[in-house]
Order: sequence, then C-alpha cells, then structure tokens
Amino acid sequence: MLVKTFGAALTGIDAILITIEVDISRGIRFFMVGLPDNAVKESQQRIESVFRVFNYDWPGKRIVINMAPADTRKEGSAYDLPLAIGILAGDEQIAGDKVPDFVIMGELSLDGSLKAIKGALPMAVRAHSEGFKGMILPKANAREAAVVEGLEVYGAENIGEVIDFLNGKGDLRRTVVDTDAEFLMGMSTCDNDFSDVKGQESVKRALEVSAAGGHNMIMIGSPGSGKSMLAKRLSTILPPLQLKEALETTKIHSVAGKMAGHAALLTQRPFRSPHHTISDVALTGGGAFPQPGEISLAHNGVLFLDELPEFKRSVLEVLRQPLEDRQISISRSRYALDYPASFMLIASMNPCPCGYYNHPEKACMCSPGVVQKYLNRISGPLLDRIDLHVEVVPVSFEKLAEAPMAENSSSVRARVIAARNIQYERYRQHEGVHCNAQISTKMLRKYATPNEAGGRLLKNAMEKLDLSARAYDRILKVSRTIADLEGSESIQAHHVAEAVQYRSLDRSGWAG
Repeated sequence: MLVKTFGAALTGIDAILITIEVDISRGIRFFMVGLPDNAVKESQQRIESVFRVFNYDWPGKRIVINMAPADTRKEGSAYDLPLAIGILAGDEQIAGDKVPDFVIMGELSLDGSLKAIKGALPMAVRAHSEGFKGMILPKANAREAAVVEGLEVYGAENIGEVIDFLNGKGDLRRTVVDTDAEFLMGMSTCDNDFSDVKGQESVKRALEVSAAGGHNMIMIGSPGSGKSMLAKRLSTILPPLQLKEALETTKIHSVAGKMAGHAALLTQRPFRSPHHTISDVALTGGGAFPQPGEISLAHNGVLFLDELPEFKRSVLEVLRQPLEDRQISISRSRYALDYPASFMLIASMNPCPCGYYNHPEKACMCSPGVVQKYLNRISGPLLDRIDLHVEVVPVSFEKLAEAPMAENSSSVRARVIAARNIQYERYRQHEGVHCNAQISTKMLRKYATPNEAGGRLLKNAMEKLDLSARAYDRILKVSRTIADLEGSESIQAHHVAEAVQYRSLDRSGWAG
C-alpha cells in the first residue's frame, strides 16, 4: 500500500516541503531513497525499537521509502516520526485518513518519546503556506510553531500520543499562543539598566546617539573602565522589536537551535558577544551542515566584539560586506544561502597592549610605535564602517561613591524611539532605509547638510584636527542623528561639534 506523509527541510532560514512516500508490498527488503544522510538512514533502527515498545509489528515485507524532492539532501534525525507514521499507515496498522492533513516532524528516542527539533517556526510557516491543516511535532517545539496563525499545532510527548490522535482517540490538545500578548509581555522584561552605571555620562550619551541612528560604535579605554558593562546595556535603550522583526529573528534562532525551552517568540533584541577565538565560519555561518553565524544571530540586535584587535584579521575582514549589505551570502560547492545580518556593531578595545595609553593616572609601558601597530590590527576599511569612536576614561573612587542615581534605560529609550520615528517618516520613500546609519552619500547631501555655521565648524575641524576624508560623511550622519534627538529640522553648529568629538581614531597623532 502506498502512503504519503509530509515533513520539511531547512534551507537557510526558510523551509521546503518534503513528501515521504512509503510503499509496502510483497518482499523482505528495506530501501530508502531520496538523498537521505546517515542520520536519516539510521532511523530504521530507532523506529524498530519504538515499535516493539508500543507493541506494533515491523512489516515483514518489502518497504520502499522515497523522500521527494529526490535531489534535495535530507539531513538530521527529525524525520523519524513521519517515517514511522508512514510505515504504520502503509501497513494499515493505524488509520491513515488524517495523515495527509498534517506536516509531521520529530526525533524518536528508543522508548518512543519525542525530542526537540531545530527550525520548527520556519517549518510551520511553510506548512501554512502550503495549505496544510496543521502540524504535529514534539511538545517542546509546539509553542514556537503555534505562533503561526491559522495553523493547528499539536505537541506530543511520545509517538503513542500521535498514533492515538490519528486514530481519533487520546487527548492530544491543540497548542494555542496569543502572539500579541506573548510579544507585549516579553517586551517589559529586562535584566540590565543604564541606571546601574555610575559616571561615564559622555559614553552613555554616545550610546544614546548610536542607538538613535543605528550607528556602529567602538569604545577605547583601559581595562576596568566599564566598556563591556556599557555595551551590554545598549540593547535596553534600542527601540522595541516590531512583531515582524521578532518573527524574523525567531526564525533565525529556531534554525540554529538557540530557542529556550518552550519559548514561543523572541521579544528582546538579541545581544551576541562571541569570544575573540571565533573562526570566520562561526561568525558568518555555513559549515558542512549550514547554520546561521553570530552575525545572523545578532540580526535586529547588537553584535559586541570585545577586545577587537585580538580577533583574527580574517575574521574581522568578513564583517565588511554584511555591514554594508545587511545580509551575508554564503556560497559553497554544495549550496548557496543568504542569511539576514542587519545588526549594530559595538566594539571595544584597549588603547595599547598594556592597556594604559592616555590613562589619567597609570603610565603606559609600551615602547614607541607599539600603540600605532596595535591599532593597525584593525583595517582602515573596517574602521570606515564604524561611525563613533569614543574614549572611555576610568571613573575615580570619589565619583563612584558620590555619583547620584543615573537616568534609567526607559527614559533614554523614549528619546531614542522619538528620534527613530522622525527618521522612519523621513525615509519612508526609500526602501530598505530606516535610520540615519543606512543612508547613502547621495541621500546625505539631501538630508544631512548643516547650516552655514555648522558647515564652517566642520571645515575648521577637518583642517585643524587633520581628520581623514572618510570621517566627513560619518560626522554628517551622526550630526543628523543628534539633531533628530533634539527634534531639530536643521543641523546646527553644536550638533556638528558633538559629532566631531566622536571621531577619536581619525585624529592625526592620536596614537603618538
């Protein structure tokens, strides 16, 4: 008897439909075709064990299983459940009437329990778009898949519950998630706050400007000055995720298997902080079994690179293209994928190997030329894509002890959201442009031209501070953001003056 069950395979952060055709006829051999990998082929042993546990017979007949499309490689153990259901339905040991209505996925343990799978959300999206009534999958993934409206999602603890459900018995209940309520509830929770940071008002102001315009930023300061602490609080002042952004971000983390247990939706902007020993493949994504990298896991959030010069040069250079295109294209001999990578890059570094160059109290022990050599570990093209360079000076004990309670994140976020709203309206006609950091040079001339006084100040700053040409556009973009934070239509001299302060590494002679 020929029976069809349906599953899904991941390609990038999307899924494609997989049709599993099971034909059981006279004979004694077992065949599985359609480019299954070893994990899929090994499902036979797991399924046989499960059948014995639940008192079902392995058909003593000729079994041919085809996984279509046959030219797409099927990877992983998540096909155990649809294969088992197909074999039982093909041997008429269970009712097969409901099987074609559902996409079924799940990995089987030898005792029949179902383990969590990767990519439940994109699979559910594909099931809905293909017109299926619902989806059956492990209970651990049910809430994640139930985010898709109009799709009946059933989460099972073991294969016995699935069999009873298909036979019209049992008590397998549909999982329902109120997406809006889930989204709003998660938005209000946050572990860190700007009020935790005492002092460093100038750096917090720079982070506010960075968040308001979506600008990349690097902090330069000695060890213990608070660079990491400040960076970790940036996500608390960024505008909340919109529902569309949350769904897209959740898809990426679902494919990577990074969703927390029974989580339905990511509601906080991601903050990724990879160690400096990371490889370029781990950062960009790909590999033998394609997975999103750290830059895609930071999509719609923050990628924090602590101790930037300690990263391998090859790793840092791969950031250049995604910082411009806001997506990463990965081409290998067996596949070509595009992963989204629209993130804010926040980096930190010591000013020199010993860490105390320009320190107000401690002397730098580095020999002449070492500071510049240390800075040269970061290429000019990468620095060119970082809008704000900010020096972080350690806070003295007296200031730490006497500092009043600082402004909290919610107050700063309100100003950031107001500035972002201005930018959203300004760039409404430009597709793919949502904030000042994304505008082109042509748009810069239209939207970020300073008034006469601001233009004179910028000219003087370029000449007297010997700023590089690449600093010019960056200063104008940041000036536009500072003006938006004030609600000013025009860019005035004091906006330009503040933006100039954020170009430390472009100043001639900064490194001695």
